[in-house]
Amino acid sequence: MKSSDEKIYIERVLKGETAAFSFLIDGYKDMVFTIIYKIVRSKEDAEEIAQDVFLKAFQSLKSFRKEARFSTWIYRIAYNMAISKIRRKKVIVDSIDENMIENYTVDDIHENVFALSSLEKQKFVDVALKDLPENEYILITLYYKEECTINDVAEIMNLSQSNVKVKLFRIRKKLSDKLNVLLNEKTINLKSC
Repeated sequence: MKSSDEKIYIERVLKGETAAFSFLIDGYKDMVFTIIYKIVRSKEDAEEIAQDVFLKAFQSLKSFRKEARFSTWIYRIAYNMAISKIRRKKVIVDSIDENMIENYTVDDIHENVFALSSLEKQKFVDVALKDLPENEYILITLYYKEECTINDVAEIMNLSQSNVKVKLFRIRKKLSDKLNVLLNEKTINLKSC
C-alpha cells in the first residue's frame, strides 16, 4: 500500500469513519500474520495475535506519528506482540552473535543459477528461506519483499542499523550456501539419471 493511501485511510479513521480501517487491515494482514507465525510457529496463536495487533493499532491510531510509515509501525507492533507471547511461554529465541563478521563472496553459485528456469529458481529460494530461523526470515522478508528500509527494519525489530546490515550480510551468505548445496544436489541427481 502506498504511503499516501495509508495517510488517507488513517485520516478517515481518525475522523470517525472506522470502516476505513479495514483497508489498512487488508493491506497489511498477510505480512503481519507472516511475522507473527514465523515467531510463534502456531497458526492458531498467530491468528489470535494478528487480531490483537490490529485491535491495538486501531485503539492506538491517535498516537501514530504520521511522519513514519504505517507499515513500519504495524509490523513493529506485530513483532513485539509475538515476542511477548513467546516470552510468556518461556521459549528462548536464538540470537545471532553480532561481534563476528566473516568475509565471504556470494558469487559461487551464479553459473548454476543461470541454467535454471524462473520457477526452479523460486523453488530453491523458497526451500532456502524456509530453513532460516524466524528472526532471520522476518528480517530478510521485510527488507526484500516488503521493501522496508534498513532504518524501518531496525525500528521494527528493535535493532541498530548496523546490526541490520550485519544480519542481512550473514543471511545472504547463509542463503547463498544453502542454494549452493541445493544446486549441487540437483547437479548430482541430473548426472546420475
